[in-house]
Amino acid sequence: MDDIPIGLLLLVLLILLLLSAFFSGSETAMMALNRYRLGHLAEKGHPGARRAQRLLEKPDRLIGLILLGNNLVNIIIAQLAALIGYRFYGEVGIAVATGILTFVLLIFSELAPKTLGVLYSEKLAFPAAFIFKPLLFITYPLVWLINLIANSLLRSFGLTTEANPTEALSREELRSVVNQAGNLIPRKHRKMLLSVLDLEKISVEDIMVPRNEIVGIDLDDEWSEVETELTNSTYTRMPVYHGGIDNTAGFIHMRNLLPLINKDELSLESLQGIIREPYFIPEATSLNRQLLNFQHERRRIGLVVDEYGDIQGLVTLEDLLEEIVGEFTTDSSLIKEIHPQDDGTYLVDGGTHVRDLNRALSWDLHTDGPRTLNGLVIEHMEMIPEPGTSVLIDGYPIEVVRTENNAIKTVRIKPQLETYKAAEQT
Repeated sequence: MDDIPIGLLLLVLLILLLLSAFFSGSETAMMALNRYRLGHLAEKGHPGARRAQRLLEKPDRLIGLILLGNNLVNIIIAQLAALIGYRFYGEVGIAVATGILTFVLLIFSELAPKTLGVLYSEKLAFPAAFIFKPLLFITYPLVWLINLIANSLLRSFGLTTEANPTEALSREELRSVVNQAGNLIPRKHRKMLLSVLDLEKISVEDIMVPRNEIVGIDLDDEWSEVETELTNSTYTRMPVYHGGIDNTAGFIHMRNLLPLINKDELSLESLQGIIREPYFIPEATSLNRQLLNFQHERRRIGLVVDEYGDIQGLVTLEDLLEEIVGEFTTDSSLIKEIHPQDDGTYLVDGGTHVRDLNRALSWDLHTDGPRTLNGLVIEHMEMIPEPGTSVLIDGYPIEVVRTENNAIKTVRIKPQLETYKAAEQT
């Protein structure tokens, strides 16, 4: 060894340090890869992603290979550094070389490469996969033996060594992923994706048109009144019934009505001939399930019933889709229910749906209880309040302005208090 030139020893030492940095950085990069993005790139045919994915299917083998290579290189580095130190300063040189080597390995072969591996995982892991694949094939017997010993030791402590498949993300985890997408997904699209994730938590009862607001045709009315209602209707589909909504005969589609009007053949008998049988929806059905049901049944409208079969409201496909994409058109009825005041407050009809109010004003009143403002205030106070009574709900000061027939008709609401917003954020 004394015949080997110092320059050659230093060159070999430099190469070994680079190899050590490669093993350290590539190990961190491989472990830091986003498994979902990796799977996506592999499906698209990215060669580096495919090799990396196959290597990560057996992480114990990959780690065994990297650690085997890294430790072997580091041991040779230590021996070579000691030799170089001895050639320069004798016994003292060994101690000096050990101190310098510790610093160099820590900075240039551990900390810096691992940091790069975290920051640029794909750029480092994909090229490294091309090297690890044949290297694992060459060293497989030794790697297998090392893993056998290590896995046996783990099993002796009751720990499993089987590779777990990538766990599916929960709904809340998916929400976090979408929220953290930033500029990668436009804000409107993020909102739509989040709305889709919430479909399972919302039932048709939450978005239905209440029973008392259903607009339909009573076939027991005078024919002239029925004809006037049909010709002046602004709805595409309407329920028809005898005497009341509880005796629903079915639904009519204006598209089927127009030919009768054009041919002057509209009569009670011809009207009954185009009625489609009613479609009923249990009130607890989630929007996600109902969207599939509408598609399967080829329906766009249905009557919501409770556990006793009593009709509680009406829901349409448009109502359901608006939960995802927002309002298709300006809801004039909602505008009439919300009146902005000069002092920054809002006079709101007590029958306004909480979800509609939140959507219209971007508020955060909770929607897991009563559907209307009237119900929300009464549930909170556990009584029917007198006019002038004020209450704080979810940080929004609400004052009862008018009551009538045991119900709250009008309330005054102030925007959410800043102190409450600050408390929510903390």
